[in-house]
Amino acid sequence: MGADRYGHQEERRGAQLAEMLAARLGFSPKEARQVKIAALLHDIGKQKIPAYILDKPGKLSRCEFEVMKTHTNLGAGMLAGVQGEIGVVIRDVCLLHHEWHNGAGYWGKVSAELPAYVPVVSVCDVFIALLSKRTYKQAWPVGTALDYIQNRAGTQFSREVADAFLALIKDEGGILCPPWL
Repeated sequence: MGADRYGHQEERRGAQLAEMLAARLGFSPKEARQVKIAALLHDIGKQKIPAYILDKPGKLSRCEFEVMKTHTNLGAGMLAGVQGEIGVVIRDVCLLHHEWHNGAGYWGKVSAELPAYVPVVSVCDVFIALLSKRTYKQAWPVGTALDYIQNRAGTQFSREVADAFLALIKDEGGILCPPWL
């Protein structure tokens, strides 16, 4: 996360996962690298969210949640000056990484409306977040986080991306499981 509340190690793990998942899904090496860069920057807008919201130990109020949702727009705006194809990828990921396959995300877009790289970053971001301790939750065990991903294939995540992610973790899990557990 840009505000470094949870550490850059988690950002790097999420970005590494996203790059590997993109490659598994058939993205070119250049595209997979762009996904990795976008994954590193996807939450940069949280730098502009008040600390009392980011650090709140309990559930956010409806108003606080609406403020939190603005981190997507803020991040895309902060990176508006990044030129070229990579700039488009980064801004799309910043803006849309909380979208769900079925349209139940922040802005109501379904997977068919999203660039292919957004769901890749989304599933990796959720996995790393589940494994990480936050002020409002404990870290989840790896198996529970994987069950979460599997159980939301077809709703929160596209089945194709979720299945590829689960296969990636199965095949490469030893090197991907975060050391902060």
